[in-house]
Amino acid sequence: MPVSRAGQRRIQPVRAIRALRRLLADKEDTAQVFEIMNALAGDSARRGYLKMLRTPEGGDQAFRMAELADRLQDKTWLRALPADSVGAAYLALIEERDFSAYGLAEESRKVADTEIDAAHPYAWYARRLRDVHDIWHVLTGYQTDALGEACVVAFSYPQTRSTGFGLIAAGVALEFMRARTGHPCARAILQAWQRGRRAAWLPGLDYEALLAEPLDEARVRLGLSGPTLYDRVPVEARNAYRDAA
Repeated sequence: MPVSRAGQRRIQPVRAIRALRRLLADKEDTAQVFEIMNALAGDSARRGYLKMLRTPEGGDQAFRMAELADRLQDKTWLRALPADSVGAAYLALIEERDFSAYGLAEESRKVADTEIDAAHPYAWYARRLRDVHDIWHVLTGYQTDALGEACVVAFSYPQTRSTGFGLIAAGVALEFMRARTGHPCARAILQAWQRGRRAAWLPGLDYEALLAEPLDEARVRLGLSGPTLYDRVPVEARNAYRDAA
């Protein structure tokens, strides 16, 4: 979610819609997510960063300004975490899918006018939201199929108040409705948004401490009950809108 140093970017809805169309045609085109977020960022990063400063844990993280991508790229550290931890589940996810924190960072830099690497607190906060995306997959229980990605995005919308997340979630939900899978795909995306509203505020957490915490305990502490509607959708139907395109 790149931001200007003033914390406010001009909203570009046409640019966002074009990028959404490209993303719906190819869900693996991660750069389009950052294109959408860049086009619709507004002042969400400024507001999120200032919210961090109003909480003891978030304020401490803002003071430290640690780069999460560097920590998440350290597989030796991740492998040393307890087997039942958030970090162990995160490591299993990225190794299964051949993901990496630096890989996601490189995708974010493909946007032509990005300021994601700026030496500014708002840009640091934007990098932080980028880097925790796959941790939120683990915490919420959503996989990395098309439906799972849409659910994490929908969950992220109330957590970040970034309009780009809302646009992506709505776009994918409509595609699933058009696909008529017979399964509660669109309702699963709506439920993800509701879960994001009810859960604790995740952007300000101490993620190094969280990654060492038992996953089940972390979910309870953060108010993350299970993704019941998503779990009802068969695995083979979770990419159904792409199959119907």
